[in-house]
Amino acid sequence: MIRNFRMASGLVLMVYVISHLMNHSLGLVSLELLEAGRLWFLAVWRSPVGFSVLYGSLAVHLGLSLWGVYVRRKLALTSGEAVQHFLGMAIPILLIGHVVGTHGAVSMAGTDDTYIYVLLSLWKYDTSLLYWQLPGLFAAWIHGCLGLHFWLRLKPAYRRMLPYLYGAALIIPLLALLGFWQAGRDVLALAENPAWLEDMSALNYRPNKEVFAQLTINKFIAQGVFLGLVALTMLARGLRALIERRRGTVRVTYPDGRTIAAAQGASILEFSRIGGVPHASICGGRGRCSTCRVRVRAGTDSEALPPPSPMEQRVLERVGAPDNVRLACQARPTSDISVTPLLPPNATTRDAHPRSPMLAGQEREIVVLFSDIRSFTEFSENKLPYDVVFVLNRYFQSMGEAVENAGGHLDKFIGDGVMALFGLETGPEEACRQAIIAARNMSLGLAELNSALSNDVDEPIRIGIGLHVGSAIVGEIGYGQASSVTAIGDTVNTASRLEAVSKDFSAELVVSEELVVKAGLTLGEFPRHEVELRGRSATVPVRVIDRAGDLPEI
Repeated sequence: MIRNFRMASGLVLMVYVISHLMNHSLGLVSLELLEAGRLWFLAVWRSPVGFSVLYGSLAVHLGLSLWGVYVRRKLALTSGEAVQHFLGMAIPILLIGHVVGTHGAVSMAGTDDTYIYVLLSLWKYDTSLLYWQLPGLFAAWIHGCLGLHFWLRLKPAYRRMLPYLYGAALIIPLLALLGFWQAGRDVLALAENPAWLEDMSALNYRPNKEVFAQLTINKFIAQGVFLGLVALTMLARGLRALIERRRGTVRVTYPDGRTIAAAQGASILEFSRIGGVPHASICGGRGRCSTCRVRVRAGTDSEALPPPSPMEQRVLERVGAPDNVRLACQARPTSDISVTPLLPPNATTRDAHPRSPMLAGQEREIVVLFSDIRSFTEFSENKLPYDVVFVLNRYFQSMGEAVENAGGHLDKFIGDGVMALFGLETGPEEACRQAIIAARNMSLGLAELNSALSNDVDEPIRIGIGLHVGSAIVGEIGYGQASSVTAIGDTVNTASRLEAVSKDFSAELVVSEELVVKAGLTLGEFPRHEVELRGRSATVPVRVIDRAGDLPEI
């Protein structure tokens, strides 16, 4: 809930900054248009509702930011987070003078804080203010953009939106700066006329020296209050640390045997940071990405961790986590505990997206298909590399379409071979029927491919296919970009060996009888054999089909 308020208040402030900068950009056209834009701007933000929402959001965002600093047991930040926090602390110091100089002058002297009044103050009367306001403007913009980045990067569509957002992040402040600079030049040109300058000062009710002195005092008071709040936050952190140390320490043990001790109240992620244990956390420990999740190891006291909060529970359910998995950034052990981080420290935003529980590893009854080109070595030896790649790509396209159109999942292409899985999202009976359909369509597609390549290959391409159904371990296996959903186990080995057996029979397809039965077929017109497979003590009953295209249409 606190994070939602912080995000909502930040979005309000970002909308304010965007509208303010867009107003500045109108200075590229004329001072008149610049001032007309200000009237629309004030109609929103100085209305009773707009004013309340703006300053309420400012107070909430500032308060929750300081609260976030207080609750962290260790101020270990990524480079992006460090920049965001530093700019967030700098913004009040840099921009308090601007707020006091406009709103304060309006309330104390009845000043009409038009753009001309502000531009004269900055470009003519006291140019030193530019060294505060311009850095403050860019600090606010970069701070807001970083906040949006940390929030949106967990969204699946963010990568597609990134070029447009990046362009906006550059163009909006650039146009604002150019508009501000052009308007400043225009005002300085007009100020060369003493009569115009006197009229503008009278028209805008420019504050006298006494009011300016009071505004300066108010600025220093406001800056002092802010710095005092920061100091109180750090003091409160120190007092809390003393109190927690008196309560005793908790130990967290990691798979490599490393044990980290810290005061009660720290999250598991904070234990990792305290001990320098690399630990994934894409969202920075805000409980949104799930990449910091850990498995609580067997033997741990069931009372060592409080139950997950509703927010943590929602995230765990989103990724299909079992009961012994917790978010490291949310789980705060009350006694010694042993955990295993489930994702590598270099996990990416892809790992934060909702995913099937199967990807973490699951035993399922599936169908495995293997196919291979016959005499491919001889073919490749007599062709140029370009020709080999061309033919293979056409072949893989045809076979891949047959598998996917039947509802299968293309696991991988191995040399000239294809491995496909059926039943990742369906029952075994439906998976068996899908595999039969895929084998038939692969044969028919191959015939069409041979016809299309008749001028490119000396002999028609021939394939062998093996199909088997059974239990296998399914999950995402690999490293980095080489990770993919695949299956391992005896069922995979059997399907591969049935594909090899098809060569002995000079047949296009060898399918296990078990698969045929589960598919609800008989295939009595095709011969039945008992085959011996390496690694299996019993023979495997199979159906041998010379041409898979002769299978009945299902």
